[in-house]
Amino acid sequence: MIEIRFHGRGGQGAVVGAEILAEAAFLEGKYVQAFPYFGVERRGAPVTAYTRIDEDPIRIRTNIYTPNHVVVLDPTLLEFIDVAEGLSKEGWLVVNTSKKPSQLSIEFENVATVDATRIARKYRLGSKNAPIVNTAILGAVSNVTKVVSIEKLLDSIKNRVPAKIEENVQAAEEAYEKLVVSG
Repeated sequence: MIEIRFHGRGGQGAVVGAEILAEAAFLEGKYVQAFPYFGVERRGAPVTAYTRIDEDPIRIRTNIYTPNHVVVLDPTLLEFIDVAEGLSKEGWLVVNTSKKPSQLSIEFENVATVDATRIARKYRLGSKNAPIVNTAILGAVSNVTKVVSIEKLLDSIKNRVPAKIEENVQAAEEAYEKLVVSG
C-alpha cells in the first residue's frame, strides 16, 4: 500500500488534491482512499489530507502516520510542523517552493521542489494573493513518486476541477517538467 500525506492551508486545494490523486490511481485500476483531517479550520489554517493507493481492497480507516510520501503545499508550514514525521526513508518529500532542495533546512534525503505558486499564478488558478496550487504540485508528485502516470493524473484533473480545466492541466504538465530533486 502507498500512503501519501498532504500538508497545506485551507483554500490551497490539499483536500481536492488528495482526491484528484486518488482518482488518477483509480483510473489505473487500483483501490484508493482519499480523506481530510479537519478540526475547526478556516481559509488559511493548516489542513492535512490523505491518499491511500493499493492493488488490493483497502480496509484500514485511520489517519496516515507513516506515509510513503509527503506533499507540502505551503512552505511556511515547514517552520512549525514536522512534515517529515513518520516519512519512509525511501519516500519523497515534495515541497511547493521556489528554493532548491539543498536550500531548505530539512533533515531528509529525498526532497523535491517545484514553484507551484508561480505556476498557479501564471495560469490564474485562484487569485494572485491566494493561488490554488494543488494541480501544479500534483504534476511534480506524479513525476518524482511514479504513484500515478501523468496521463491518468491529467484525466483526473479534467474530471475533478470545476473551472479552468485546461489551465489546471497545463499547470500540472509544467510542474511535472520543472521539478527539482535533491542530489
